[in-house]
Parts: sequence; C-alpha cells; structure tokens
Amino acid sequence: MIRFVAGYPATVNDEDQEWRQFPPHVLREYALLADGERGALCGPLGDIAWLCAPTWADDAVLSALIGGRGVYSVRPAVPCVWGGAYEPGTLIWRSRWVTTGTIVECRDALAYPADPRRVVVLRRIEAGEQDVAMRVELDVRGRFGTRSLREVHRDDDGTWTARTGELRVRWQGASDARLDETGRLVLDLPVTAGRRHDLVLEISDQPLPSPPDPDRLWTETAHSWSTAVPPFTGSVAPRDAQHSYAVLRGLTSDGGGMVAAATLGLPERAEAGRNYDYRYVWLRDQCYAGLAASVDEPHPLLDDALAFVTARVLQDGDRLLPAYRTDGRPPPKERTLDLPGYPGGAAVLGNHVRGQFQLDALGEILQLYATAAGHDRLTSDARQAIDVVADLIARKWDEPDAGVWELERAWWTHSRLACVAGLRSVARHFPAGRAAELVTLADHLLTETAGRCVDSRGAWRRSPAHDHVDTALLLPPVRGALPADDPRTLATLEAVRTELTQDGYVYRFSPDHRPLGDAEGAFLLCGFVMALAEWQQGHQVAAFRWFERNRAACGPPGLLAEEYDVRQRQLRGNLPQAFVHGLLLETAQRLAGPAHGEASSA
Repeated sequence: MIRFVAGYPATVNDEDQEWRQFPPHVLREYALLADGERGALCGPLGDIAWLCAPTWADDAVLSALIGGRGVYSVRPAVPCVWGGAYEPGTLIWRSRWVTTGTIVECRDALAYPADPRRVVVLRRIEAGEQDVAMRVELDVRGRFGTRSLREVHRDDDGTWTARTGELRVRWQGASDARLDETGRLVLDLPVTAGRRHDLVLEISDQPLPSPPDPDRLWTETAHSWSTAVPPFTGSVAPRDAQHSYAVLRGLTSDGGGMVAAATLGLPERAEAGRNYDYRYVWLRDQCYAGLAASVDEPHPLLDDALAFVTARVLQDGDRLLPAYRTDGRPPPKERTLDLPGYPGGAAVLGNHVRGQFQLDALGEILQLYATAAGHDRLTSDARQAIDVVADLIARKWDEPDAGVWELERAWWTHSRLACVAGLRSVARHFPAGRAAELVTLADHLLTETAGRCVDSRGAWRRSPAHDHVDTALLLPPVRGALPADDPRTLATLEAVRTELTQDGYVYRFSPDHRPLGDAEGAFLLCGFVMALAEWQQGHQVAAFRWFERNRAACGPPGLLAEEYDVRQRQLRGNLPQAFVHGLLLETAQRLAGPAHGEASSA
C-alpha cells in the first residue's frame, strides 16, 4: 500500500518531495523581489521559488515554481496564517504570519542598487511579543535545478560557502544549519521575542567580495528605493501608481532595458500551449513604460526607455527586432526544458519573437520620442533614431506583420493606426518642412487603412480579413491618431463595450465562436486602455469604473499578470506583466486631469 501525505504519495523522488513540501501557489499570492538585474518570486510559505542568476536571461537557481529543484524558504514552524505588504514605494516585501500565540514577520528584498553579476538576497526575521520557532531551508540548484550544491563548507564564523555549476554561493546567518541527505541546508531557528535575525544569501559567477554587513545593506536598499520611486500624490491612486512604478523600476536593468516579466512558462490558459518566456525587453512595452513615467513630469524610467530603444534602433536599423535581452542581444530560440512546468503550463525557454516583424512597435517608438521631445529630453542619437524609424515605417507600412498580439502575419489595423499616431505626435517637434513630410505619410496610412479596415457599422475592424473589433484599436485615438469625436473612434468604442466586455473586464478580441472567457482570459492591459478611451470621451464615471475594477484584480502583493480569468477570479500568465503596470500607472495619472479630447457628440 502507498501511504499518502497531503494528497501526494509518501514514496517520491527528491524533485517530487520538494514540490510536495513547497507546492506552487496561485499567482495572486506571489510577491516580487527585484533589483533591475534579476527578480525572484516569494510565496506565502516564505518560499522563494523562482530566481535566475546572475541576470534575468540566465538559468534559474531556484526553480520550484516550474517543477525544478531549488527553493529558499523562511517560515514559522508552527501553524499560522499568512499576509503581507510592501513597504511603500519599494520592492521590500514583508511576509506576516499570525500564529496561535504571536505575530512574526520576514522582511525580504534583493539588495538595491544591484551588483550586475552578484545576487544578494536579504531576509530579516522579526519576532513579535513572544519567542517563535522558524524553519529555514535553502536548496540552491543551478541550471534549472540540475546542479546540486558542491564543495559545501562552513567557515569558522558560521558562514556557508558552496558552488552550483559555475556559480559561487555564500550564506550568512545560518551557522547552525545542517546539510541533509537531499543536499539542502536546513536550519531550525528560534527567534527571541522583540529580536531580529538576518540571513544574507549571495550568488555570483565572479569571485565574491568580503562578506557584507546586513545593516548596511538594508540601509542602502531602503534609501535607494526611497529616492528611486516618486510619490505620485497627484494621481487618482497614489499607492497603486507608486507601486506600479516600483515594479517597473525593479524590472529595469542598469542599461535601461525593462523585461516584460520576471518569469517564464506561466500559462495563459491551462494546457492550451500558450506558454512563453518573458524575461526579455519588448520595445513596445518599454515605450508604454516610458510614456507612463512622463505623463506629468519626466521620471528616470523615461530616460531609461529612451536610451535602450535608441541604442537598439541605431544598432540594428532595418533589422530591428521586437524584443532583446537586457544586454542588447536577441532572445534565444525557443526550446522546452525537461521540467513539469507550472501546473497547466510548460517550461519554455527563449522566445519566437526574434523572428517577427511588429509594425506597431515603430509607432510606439515615435510616441516615446515625441513625449521625450515635449520634456526636452531628446538626445542627438534619439533625433537620428527618429529618422531611422520614420524611414522604416515609410518602407514597411504595407507589409503584413505580427501586430501587438504577436499573431499570424496579417495587415493588422492597429499597427497602421499606431504608426499614424506616432508620426503625428513626433511631427510637432520638427521644423515645418520635415513635419509636413511626416504628417503626409501619416495621412496616407490613415487613408489606406480606412479604405480597407472599416466595417459596415463604421467601426475599425482588426484587419481586412478579420471582420471583428479589437480593443487595441481604442489606443491610437487616445494617442492622437484620430480625434475623439471621429465617427470611427466612437463606433469602435461602442463595439468594444458591446462585444468584448464582461463583468467590468475587457478581452482583446473574440478569437472564435466560443463565448468570452472560454478561449482566453480578459486582458488587464485592455481594461486600462478602456478606461483611457472613456476618459478621452469625457466619460469620467465610466473611466473610473474600468480603472477601479481592473486595478483590483490582484492579491496582497498588488501584482498584475497579463490575463485575468473572470469566472475563477484568478491571474493568468507570466508575473508581473510590465505593460499592465505601465498602463495602470499612466491611467492613474491621466484620470486626475481633464480629458485631452472630449467628443463633440459625447
């Protein structure tokens, strides 16, 4: 007879044993720890189940999230319930457990500012009014869990050192830990009431410096976050706006590149085959973040976006890719890892986007440049890049592309309208002659698109071959492609309201005959786009309804994924999704001011 423990067979191999002890959680329960160069996800068991090292695009050293070996847990050794919150304006996460007798917290962060080649995980356990017993387990496994710790050694001062693959590991604060039969370091830690205990984990592909002082690291980290994230007190939701900026800041490397998400392989839909690696920089997403960071005044994320996008445009010209690694190299080709994957998904490494052409990204890049020009932030390189991008649009606007949703190559309406908006916006910052050329090109694109892509009711359709509406078509008018009171703008907004909304959430498009929600979840990005479209029309109450509904689709850590399962009230897809937080940040600021283009017939 096989004995079962918590629903799992008691006789299991090491990999299954780790998943039994630290099973994956629903996405709304994970907190993000990030420093710009890499990110970790921490669950309610104090279990950091995901961390790539030393950088975003490197292999995971903690991969329990997708079924690999590797987890770092700090939790009470007694029954408890979990909660937590970020310290305002930071990615310093405080897990909070209430036991039957006391309260204990663990303050978690990646040391900030970051060392580009060295991960430093800070964990500070703070006991409440009574003593508390904590259980700490460290299982660092390089190359997605396939490289166990070796050369494990405890120094005279109690510091542990080891290697995993080509990486060096050092762990302070766990002098009484023991190495168990599975290769994990395990520590039973009593913490006295009112006291605290520090743990510092370092992982690097370079020789490690002298052991750091935890107090100094915590002081530097808290101070750096306090100076990096603006308060956004003028927005309609200062706490969420500030938090979204912190998330975007944590996803943005020192070189300016912002990864689309911290994870790979988290499914958009269970067993649907839509599993992707988002640890790369999508130029479109980067532009969304730059625009959001400059609604009222230019914040540093605008300059980061400007620098990274400009470097890629001048580096690759007409070979410009939709996405890159943070160091400017293309993403690796897609392959599937030999791991179970997050439940319902598959562990997919790399991304097929490297082989796509996405015309709409060119329009978003011009929007970024126009915004930068409005804040007097354009560099000479950026001015040169504008000409490169405008020339690309002039030469490629009639070619089929993958579009904003990265689908089959088609003549997507949104891609053309995004370019119209970008050309018109940037033209305002050029002398009359050059401005006229850009506006003429924009007018030509709009005329051609209108001739092919307006349906019988006067709304924009997805493409000449796709006779349905797409929520992405609401954004170009907000960006200035058409007036707010243009009949096509109004008809498209009404079509989206009628056909693509459910219980306060918005879907991208209707992919087939199935009801909304059966093919895929609602897109949280689209909810914020809807709020902006209503705001543009002067429909303030409707705009706030969309904004409030969609920003609340999160758990205690306040993180948003790409999709939301309306029926099950669950997040879907990689976490956190940068462009969702970018649109939340933008919407929170824009709703605080008057609409920039009220419709004459609203």
